[in-house]
Amino acid sequence: MSSSDEFKLYDCGTLLLDVTTSSFTKAQRRWRIAYTAIYSARAMLSLAKEIISRRASQHPSVIEQLHHYVALDIEPSGSQHWGENFLSSSFAPKIDQKILVKSLKEKDLVSLCQFGGVEGVAAALGTDPEYGIRNDDREVMKRQEMFGTNTYRRPPPKGLLYFVLDAFKDTTILILLVCAALSLGFGIKEHGAEEGWYEGGSIFVAVFLVVVVSALSNFRQETQFDKLSKISNNIKVEVVRGGRRQDISIFDLVVGDVVFLKIGDQIPADGLFLHGYSLQMDESSMTGESDHVEVDARRNPFLFSGSKVADGYAQMLVASVGMDTAWGEMMSSITGDKNERTPLQARLDKLTSSIGKVGLLVAFLVLVVLLIRYFTGNTKDDNGQKEYIGSKTNVDDILNAIVHIVAAAVTIVVVAIPEGLPLAVTLTLAYSMKRMMADQAMVRKLSACETMGSATIICTDKTGTLTLNQMKVTQFWLGQESIEEDLANIIAPSVLELFYQGVGLNTTGSVCKPVSGSLTEFSGSPTEKAILSWAVLGLGMDMEKLKQEYSIIHVETFNSEKKRSGVSVRRRADETIHVHWKGAAEMIVAMCSQYYESNGIIRSMNEEGRSRIETIIQSMAAGSLRCIAFAHKQVSEEKMECNDQSGKNHQRIKEDGLTLLGIVGLKDPCRPGVMKAVEACHSARVGIKMITGDNVFTAKAIATECGILGPDYHEESGEVVEGIEFRNYTPDERMEKVDKILVMARSSPFDKLLMVQCLKQKGHVVAVTGDGTNDAPALKEADIGLSMGIQGTEVAKESSDIVILDDNFSSVATVLRWGRCVYNNIQKFIQFQLTVNVAALVINFIAAVSAGEVPLTAVQLLWVNLIMDTLGALALATDRPTKELMQKPPVGRTEPLITNIMWRNLLAQALYQIAILLILQFKGESIFNVPERVKDTLIFNTFVLCQVFNEFNARKLEEQNVFKGILQNRLFLGIVGITIILQVVMVEFLKKFADTEKLKLWQWGVCIVLAAFSWPIAWFVKLIPVSDKPFFSYLKRLRIRFTIVTQAIYHRKPSSCSCST
Repeated sequence: MSSSDEFKLYDCGTLLLDVTTSSFTKAQRRWRIAYTAIYSARAMLSLAKEIISRRASQHPSVIEQLHHYVALDIEPSGSQHWGENFLSSSFAPKIDQKILVKSLKEKDLVSLCQFGGVEGVAAALGTDPEYGIRNDDREVMKRQEMFGTNTYRRPPPKGLLYFVLDAFKDTTILILLVCAALSLGFGIKEHGAEEGWYEGGSIFVAVFLVVVVSALSNFRQETQFDKLSKISNNIKVEVVRGGRRQDISIFDLVVGDVVFLKIGDQIPADGLFLHGYSLQMDESSMTGESDHVEVDARRNPFLFSGSKVADGYAQMLVASVGMDTAWGEMMSSITGDKNERTPLQARLDKLTSSIGKVGLLVAFLVLVVLLIRYFTGNTKDDNGQKEYIGSKTNVDDILNAIVHIVAAAVTIVVVAIPEGLPLAVTLTLAYSMKRMMADQAMVRKLSACETMGSATIICTDKTGTLTLNQMKVTQFWLGQESIEEDLANIIAPSVLELFYQGVGLNTTGSVCKPVSGSLTEFSGSPTEKAILSWAVLGLGMDMEKLKQEYSIIHVETFNSEKKRSGVSVRRRADETIHVHWKGAAEMIVAMCSQYYESNGIIRSMNEEGRSRIETIIQSMAAGSLRCIAFAHKQVSEEKMECNDQSGKNHQRIKEDGLTLLGIVGLKDPCRPGVMKAVEACHSARVGIKMITGDNVFTAKAIATECGILGPDYHEESGEVVEGIEFRNYTPDERMEKVDKILVMARSSPFDKLLMVQCLKQKGHVVAVTGDGTNDAPALKEADIGLSMGIQGTEVAKESSDIVILDDNFSSVATVLRWGRCVYNNIQKFIQFQLTVNVAALVINFIAAVSAGEVPLTAVQLLWVNLIMDTLGALALATDRPTKELMQKPPVGRTEPLITNIMWRNLLAQALYQIAILLILQFKGESIFNVPERVKDTLIFNTFVLCQVFNEFNARKLEEQNVFKGILQNRLFLGIVGITIILQVVMVEFLKKFADTEKLKLWQWGVCIVLAAFSWPIAWFVKLIPVSDKPFFSYLKRLRIRFTIVTQAIYHRKPSSCSCST
């Protein structure tokens, strides 16, 4: 059904003309007069002439009032002068937007008819159904001012203050603040306001510093995620403006725009069906109903934002945007605060909890020991006197001492609990997401970042992913004859006319001839554009003339399962009906019983002829060409009708007894760099499987060119199968052969889903690329779904975890590298932090038990915590991926976070730090001949510098050269430099704040030398080989053996007793 035929169904202009003048109210008359005044005289006169010529004989009494109905009887889109008038006129809408919005939401056909139907609404909105609105920025801005923008009201983003307040909800921080307040009060009471505030005030400042730095980091990441969310929501929409089809942002869509819709698209705003074919909508996101809704011009022309195109294609008139849409109202009520926890974050939460419990136990023991030592009189003040002397001790002094002890214990908890682990994950995920965006990959789900590092198989499409998706017709066969030059003169006019029909009418693309005389523009998919370009430039097809001579009756749209599209058209000159099919060559040929020759003669397709044509297709495919065939049949009206199960009549396009028109071969060259990307994946022990809808010969040619199939490939290897063959295997056969398969040709979306399921059952971590609506199940089933940003439908993108913005397989390999980098960066930070945790806990516990005091004060430990958690996370979580990451096998799903290599490294460093600091604690005064406060400062300074040097060691878990690539990470060097500067300030200038003493130059040298020993230790330790078996598995084995031995002893005792009796 053509667009003009659809508009006649409404013909509201005729309806209103037949109504007498007395039926209109005074307000309606004023409205029509005002509307007429707004429209230009040229448009009014041109329309009036046509109406007068049609109606003069029938309605002489109403001719005077025709100007009232100009807006309601606009000529259909085929009219050329309409577009000319429209493009030169200014926008002046005359429509009640509130009533229109209400009519849309309520699906009110009566109200729509009162507007003049869809055509009347288009005219009132100043839109030409064919040319769209004017392609003018001022026009767009004016429409946005009048009708609003296509954006939704969102809850305001969380500010910095929110994260600061959130940080204060931490129990340990609150306890420290209470201790700081008590210490401040007792200090001022004992030493006066000038001197007494130092200790309590120092704890306050240290706590606030930790809180603010943590809040700043979280705020920065929240802002980053918010930006990425906006980018992911920025869908591109195809519209026509000023007669030119163009892609615009969904946010730039305005009321009056004409939008092109195809399978898989999400409706960007509420609107009305202008014209199209076989349109089926999935409105489950709006209504919850899974059944598809049929949309047409007659019964249901309403389209709602948020719903998706399940089948067919159409053009839509945008009638309301943003908050005026039903989707906008719903989205504005959603906060969008998902608080998504990735699998790695969940594992880290468990690790944090376990370490925290150990820290609490140590802190409790330290608290008990210090309290016992204090109340038993085993502690002394600065003057060497006992601090507690029973009832003679002042209550304030007792409380002050208890506060100091509690603060020390709580600070140990602060250091012990690795709050930096969640921060490190957030930082590395945010950093990798930002970098991946620059590398043409947009992450939609955080978990995909880390899961990609474990991928063992990548199932990839061919077209546009491994190839450039820049199609060009390079071969053309008519019957059994190859035609290369002068096509329009060699081919018989009758056959040429049929080709024009088959190409120009059976397409979702379009041809635009600019008025300025510039080059003809082709729009649509790359395949459609290539065929249209070939037909217009090579065959001399005139698209405008074709549309005027034929009207479309019914359309069967292309999808991945059918691999073909069909159309039935009526020639206006003689009312004959023609059926055309276009699609995968071997499938179209199978539907044919005859074929055309170039001279117009029709030959019967016997077995020999069919075999020759199939050989031609195979030879074209072997040259890595995509083969598209065209077929035709003239039918009668009766043969177009068929009954469905409900008894209703439906249009059906004939699918057998066709005549083959010809076959075109489209060349789509491989992308540059694809072979290197495939090699990189293979070296990383990641298998590549190509799943394509093309025939087996094209698939093999491309797979060999890309390096997926090796030079030693042979037919019997089972590496190449067709979808139907794989589908027909028994479940056991599929499981046996799925690992060997490298290429699956002529596959359907169901075959892709089946392969993903088989691979997952075999224990693989599977990444899948997809671009079509039908790929959604496989994308959801896969561990990592990778959709295509250019060719991908919105349904595919919503089902995926990562969107590959340039549709390039090299970007898929980059995502794999980043996935491994995320996991590796987290492991670096865990090793670094656990080293500090183990050292700090052991030193404080031993010192508290043996000497009755902790060498590191609350402020000093908080400073170490700041270095460790925030600055350490920033330094280590932002390393870029290296080539070495792609030389290792994938990380297993169940592999422990802390590997044996990490245990080896961190225990060596922790033991060294414990040994050095305990020597300084007990022998430091005598070795260096310094007072106790200088000794404590030496311990604090050495401990901090050890962490600085160990940060370098943590950069490389296995490599001995820890400085490799360090100059590329300026952030790391900057953080190390800032840490050293701040440490110098702490020791030399903040004596009272940090409870330190100034150190001499040689004392600084001693601290640096002691800390620097961690480098050679790390170098030698990495020479020690470690087992691949997890460390804790040995403990489990010991526990099992101990259980067996105890059970054996338990069972042996009764028998020995019985013997003695």
